[in-house]
Amino acid sequence: MRGADFTGANLRSANFSHAVLDQANFNRADLTGARVHGAAAWNVHLEDAVQKDLIITPESMTASLPPITTDRLELAQFTYLLLYNPNLRQIIDTITAKCVLILGRFTPDRKIVLDMLRDELRKRNFVPIVFDFDRPASRDLTETIKILAGLSRFVIADITDARSIPQELMAIVPSLPSVPVQPLLLRAQQEYGMFEHFLRFPWVLPPYVYDDQASLISSLPDKVITPAELIIRT
Repeated sequence: MRGADFTGANLRSANFSHAVLDQANFNRADLTGARVHGAAAWNVHLEDAVQKDLIITPESMTASLPPITTDRLELAQFTYLLLYNPNLRQIIDTITAKCVLILGRFTPDRKIVLDMLRDELRKRNFVPIVFDFDRPASRDLTETIKILAGLSRFVIADITDARSIPQELMAIVPSLPSVPVQPLLLRAQQEYGMFEHFLRFPWVLPPYVYDDQASLISSLPDKVITPAELIIRT
């Protein structure tokens, strides 16, 4: 069915199991209750399509398992792989065991610190993710940072001279209790006014106050990594 045109079609309860739907047009179509197990849904057109209760459970398993449904055709194939493909689960487990999200400002003096943290984490077999928050915050950026935080073992947030970080921590902290957050603060600076709000969450550690770049790097294992790991283990 590559390139097929289903514009406006009534496809309720249709069976697209194992169909090749590359570049198919489902604009304004009703896909409610359609079976999509094994469907290859790449580059499909879904403007104003009704995507409800799409069944990703194979027909052969419906007798023994309740149907698993989702409301996005493009998400259906990934959801199935996530549930039933052990290799994909192992990849995701590996990502969440190694990734560390680093938040901070990308002004010249602060970027030096973020780059040093990234390099040191690499030496300790972590996979650092650095995100530039100097741009104005938007919904897309907030959603992106929540996804990245959800894939991370823990988050390091340099709140020195904070700008956009407060908004991003507001998006991350309340919704991700399994992801510890270790704030950092240069001793010459002060916490921004509302930061104490986050300390009410048990997975947010007290800020580690450092004197300079050298002291931060030398104390990284004991003052930053270990406290975050202790929260994960408990």
